[in-house]
Amino acid sequence: MGQTPTADHLRNHLVDLIRRDVRLTAEVERVMRKVPREAFLPGIGLEEAYADQAVSIKDNPLGGPLPLSCASVPSVVAMMLGQLDVQPGDSILEIGAGTGYNAALLAELTGANGHVTSIDIDSDVALHARTMLDRAGYQQVHVMERDGLIGAPENAPYDRMLAAVGLWDVPATWWEQLSEGGRLVLPLRWRGQTRSVALIRHGDNLVSHGMQLCGFVPVIGQDGEKTTALNADDTIRVIHDEDQAVDAVALRESLSTTTGIEVMSEQRIGGEESFDGVWLRATAADDRVCRLQVLPEAMAQEPLLRPAMPVRSPALIDGDSLAYLIVRREGADPDRPHRLGAASYGPQAEKLAQDLIAHIEDWGSARTAVPRLTVTPISSDAVTGGGHVITKRESRLTLTY
Repeated sequence: MGQTPTADHLRNHLVDLIRRDVRLTAEVERVMRKVPREAFLPGIGLEEAYADQAVSIKDNPLGGPLPLSCASVPSVVAMMLGQLDVQPGDSILEIGAGTGYNAALLAELTGANGHVTSIDIDSDVALHARTMLDRAGYQQVHVMERDGLIGAPENAPYDRMLAAVGLWDVPATWWEQLSEGGRLVLPLRWRGQTRSVALIRHGDNLVSHGMQLCGFVPVIGQDGEKTTALNADDTIRVIHDEDQAVDAVALRESLSTTTGIEVMSEQRIGGEESFDGVWLRATAADDRVCRLQVLPEAMAQEPLLRPAMPVRSPALIDGDSLAYLIVRREGADPDRPHRLGAASYGPQAEKLAQDLIAHIEDWGSARTAVPRLTVTPISSDAVTGGGHVITKRESRLTLTY
């Protein structure tokens, strides 16, 4: 009979798995092998605690699909810690206390001469984090019940700021709390997607130093991202920004009364090859980009051409017409058997499909290219160097390839 794996064994095995996909610095690897994740997840079995998955710690009281708070996916935690690049002695602000596990990792990274402040708007979550940190021996972490959009100015300035919640906008208050040359890592949402972006402060500008696709529970208090149903039972939706006009009535009519068309690009991909860069590339040039979400029941019931990823596919919307990304198996190339294209509905179907094809081809010309993102306070006249601008309530995003 085999022995039951110990927490140390499972923890090291998890880190070994993460190393296959995430480039870990020596320090991030060290602290992830040291800090016991199970200590922050009481009532959760060791196997679940050391699976590479999120663990809910507080359900949404409104019954929504996302929890109010959770322990983030360990591989995502590792990726974001790498982006944050904590140095010994850093003063750090964490927005979204979660279980307290992230704060413990941050405390290990900054060391005895550093300081970690962790804040959460939910009193239950803040209390849980405080309790777990105390039990695990991290009494030095300062936990506060506080609206993350306000921050914690009493302990500012911070060398590093880490948001463990999805942000639609960058609050103006955060500029005042981040040191010049300091680094902010946050899951930022624009045009229906979320990217973990590392931003370095240069005066009024926050300039990106890399970004990665991710998904996070949205922060409480920002409502600039909207969801619009495109059928009667709300199983086909578009997720879009508040500056994008979506005519739900016209789009429903087009989806229900017109026949969709398919137009294929010249771009082929392998079975494991990512094509999320198409979405990112399109957002740097086109204000019509949004997210199409088709739930499984709609795929079974609606005569809809299958999207590339039904739950999250990039789309273009223009009045009464919709185009979205598709993937079709085509050709005999064993290395790249799939071809990218566009499905489209409505009176402008052909034009919109061709516009999406153009974005696919642009991505195909430099598949690994990542744009520079510059975030500037809405009140600032700082020069960003040109690019495609997306205006939010408190900030402007400028994307440049």
